[in-house]
Amino acid sequence: MKQSHRNERTSSEFNALLRYVRVLSVLCVGMLVVVPLFLHLNAGKPEANESTSDNPLIRMEAIPDVFEIPSFDSTEEGKMAKFGYKLITETYALIGPETPKAITGNRLACTSCHLDGGTKPYAAPYIGLSGVFPIYIGRENKVESLEERINGCFERSMNGRAIDVNSNEMRAMISYIRHISKDAQVGSRIQGQGFVDFKVPDRAADSAKGGVLYKSTCASCHGPDGQGVAGIKGNREGGYMYPPLWGDDSYNDGAGMTRLITAARFIKGNMPLGVTHDAPLLSDEEAYDVAAYINSHNRPIKANKELDYPNLSKKPKDCPYPPYSDDIPQEQHRLGPFNFGK
Repeated sequence: MKQSHRNERTSSEFNALLRYVRVLSVLCVGMLVVVPLFLHLNAGKPEANESTSDNPLIRMEAIPDVFEIPSFDSTEEGKMAKFGYKLITETYALIGPETPKAITGNRLACTSCHLDGGTKPYAAPYIGLSGVFPIYIGRENKVESLEERINGCFERSMNGRAIDVNSNEMRAMISYIRHISKDAQVGSRIQGQGFVDFKVPDRAADSAKGGVLYKSTCASCHGPDGQGVAGIKGNREGGYMYPPLWGDDSYNDGAGMTRLITAARFIKGNMPLGVTHDAPLLSDEEAYDVAAYINSHNRPIKANKELDYPNLSKKPKDCPYPPYSDDIPQEQHRLGPFNFGK
């Protein structure tokens, strides 16, 4: 009897152990399935205190209204990007016409147009550009690098000269653009690049009306004579607090801003200083007329503009200088209406 009782107890303990092993096996298999699934579903979701810039799975789809420039680290890349930031915000002081480099021909800064260090949405921001270029540019009729595009700005908006694409200055600017683009998606434009949407009025722009609007809306910063407000010691000395809009120290007549629609889109989304793309002060019609008034004044002349747009079918309707692929008068290309062609 004792032996039989002992055998029954041993059998019971064995069965209990077997059930425990089975339960443990099920739990292990479950963990092997659930944990990877949990990690997959939560990939790219930052913790409350985790910066998105440290997470490569997160991609910016729209430029925020207030963009905080990431801090520059002490690596060689960080130092180069920091120098690029200075070049963009203090262009006049580092490579302006009165410096030994003398790359630019006016005393503007890159950020005179690319506002807030190239981070303001709908003000031609730099954010994401390193993931878009190379891209086709009609003005040169070729797929162009970001370096070539920057040189185009040097030659036109800055009324200066192109520089070696491998120069320290060019590498610094590219490094800065990459620095602020680290969270931007690659391969396509993101919301906030370029300028605001704009409905082109079906009429010629009225420079006289634009002049009245300029005096009431723009002259307080840019001056009644359009010459801006020069910087002072400790505040953009050697440059401008508010840039000139025409005259010898402004963009030349080959710059993109001489195109009426381009200028109107920039003005609508950003001027007077402080307005935002979603709360503009000027209407499409008003921005259209102000742009015409500003561009009616004299400015530096870009040589060899006739070589632009080798394929004239790619030339924008509002390009103000010939030649053209149509018989539309130059004045209409300059002021509209632009209800011709496709």
